[in-house]
Amino acid sequence: MNILKTLFSVIFVSLSLVLSASGGPFPSMNIKTLDGKTVNTHDYTQNGKITIVSFWATWCTPCKRELDVINELYSEWVEKYGVQLLAITIDDARGLTKVPALVQSKGWEFTVLADTRQELMQLLNFPTVPQTFLLNQKGEIVYAHNAFNNGDEIELEKKIAELKNP
Repeated sequence: MNILKTLFSVIFVSLSLVLSASGGPFPSMNIKTLDGKTVNTHDYTQNGKITIVSFWATWCTPCKRELDVINELYSEWVEKYGVQLLAITIDDARGLTKVPALVQSKGWEFTVLADTRQELMQLLNFPTVPQTFLLNQKGEIVYAHNAFNNGDEIELEKKIAELKNP
């Protein structure tokens, strides 16, 4: 019985963390580009586009699988929905050195940013990666999910289509 209580608690806490992140504006915070330039998240989230924000790390296999799957669909989504993707790595400064080569080898066509001190991650209050947020054209979080399972990209596209054609 204790195992069930623990499992229920973990599921409840995880769900409440994701739900608590939904519905509000995406935070404004300075983070870095891969070439070290400081940018603000609002530079991307306040431009009138539907935005996918995916938090990931080089050591996270499900993260890379999710981004690979989305990358296969990305050009179609850009054309069809005008969507943009921000892939924000939470790798620390040492791990960040691996990111440019990984991005190039994967052929990822989307914007990759770095939250090396995990400040944005802490502000959004989620415990693990991958963590994906969908923002409407006003920069408001309208959908969030963590982990990655095959088929999650289908659900994400449905949510994107709803935003494009309300």
